[in-house]
Amino acid sequence: MRHLRGAELDRYIEKLKAPTAAAMIPWLTMLIAPGADVAHGRVGPAWLAYPALAVFAVVYVMAVRAAFDESLKDGRRPRCLLLALAALTYATAIPFGHSWLLLFIMLSLACGAALGGRQLGMALVALSASDGVISGFHSGAFWDSAGTAYGTLLSGLVTAAVLSLHQVIAQLRATRQELARVAVSQERLRFSRDLHDLLGHTMSVVAVKAEAVRRLAPRDLDAALSHASDIESVSRQALTEIREAVSGYRDGSLATELDRARSALDASGIQATVHESGPPLPPQTEALMGWVVREGVTNVVRHSRASSCRIELDTGGDRAVLRISDDGDGSGEAVGASTGGNGLKGLTERLAMAGGSLSAGPAPRRGFQLTAELPVEEDHFARP
Repeated sequence: MRHLRGAELDRYIEKLKAPTAAAMIPWLTMLIAPGADVAHGRVGPAWLAYPALAVFAVVYVMAVRAAFDESLKDGRRPRCLLLALAALTYATAIPFGHSWLLLFIMLSLACGAALGGRQLGMALVALSASDGVISGFHSGAFWDSAGTAYGTLLSGLVTAAVLSLHQVIAQLRATRQELARVAVSQERLRFSRDLHDLLGHTMSVVAVKAEAVRRLAPRDLDAALSHASDIESVSRQALTEIREAVSGYRDGSLATELDRARSALDASGIQATVHESGPPLPPQTEALMGWVVREGVTNVVRHSRASSCRIELDTGGDRAVLRISDDGDGSGEAVGASTGGNGLKGLTERLAMAGGSLSAGPAPRRGFQLTAELPVEEDHFARP
C-alpha cells in the first residue's frame, strides 16, 4: 500500500468519522445464539429466558448510547447502566450457560465504550475471569473456558483501542488546525514588522532629503538635485524591498544599512561615526543587526534633536553587541521606548526569538542609547 503524505493525509484524516452508538448496535445479533438455546430447549424456562434477553438488549442499547453521549459520558448514568447490564449477565449466564456466555462479550464491549484507564482494566479482568470460570463449570473443558475468557478480554480492549484511536485523530486534527492558525498569525506579524521597519525608515529618509532639497534649492541647485536623486533612489529601493518583504525573502544587509544610516544622518545635519570591530557575522545574525541599525537611526533622525550619532558594533566575543547612541536630549526617543512603539517592540520580539535582547534608555553621559545583543553562533538563531 502506498504511503499517504501531505494534503492527501489531511484528506484521509478528514474522512475518518468518529464511531457512534450506532456502531455498537449490530452486536445485538449475538443474542440470536442464546435465543436459539431457548428455542431448542437447551435452557429454560422460556417464559423467563426470553424476557431476560429482551431486557438485556434494552439495557445494552441504553448503556452504549449513554457512553457516546457527550453530556452523559462523564456522569453516573453510564456506570449505573453498566452495573445493571452486569447484573443481568451474571443472573442469566450462571444458571443457563451454553451460548448465554456471549453476554459477557457484549458486556465487555459496553465497558470498552464507557470506561477507560484503570477502571476499564479492572472491569475486563473481572469479566474475563468470570466468563472463564462459568464456562469451565458448565463444560468442564479448560480450553473452552480459556477461549471464552480471552474473547471477553479482547472484545473490550479492541473497543477501547478503536475509540482511543479516534480521540487521538480528533486531537491531531484540532492541533493541525491550531498550528495553521498560529502560522497565519506569525506570517501576519512578520509582514507587519517588515512593512513598519521598511516604510518607517524610508519615509524618514525621504522626508529629511525633501527638506534638504527645499532648503538648498534657492542657493545650491546642484546639491538640491543630488538630494532629489537620492530620494528617487531610496524610493525605488523601497519598492524592491517591499516586494521582497511580501515574498518573505528579505534579509537586510548590515553594510547596506550602515551606508544608508550615514546618508540619512548626514542629510539631517547629524555627524555620523561608525566603528566596527571583530570578525564578520553569520548572514542571519547580520540581517537582524541591519534591522536594528535601520530602526535605531530612524529614531535618531526623527526624535533625537542630536548633533552627533555613534554606531558601534563589536563581534569579537560569543555575542555580537551593537550600540547606537546620540547626544540629543533623548526626550522624544524616551517617550517612544516607554510607550512600546511598534518599531522597538517588533525589534525586541525579533531578537528574543534569536536568543538575543534589546534595551533602550538614556546614554551614560547624555542623549539616548539603543543596545542590541545577539549570539554569534548560527545554531542559536531562529528565523523571525
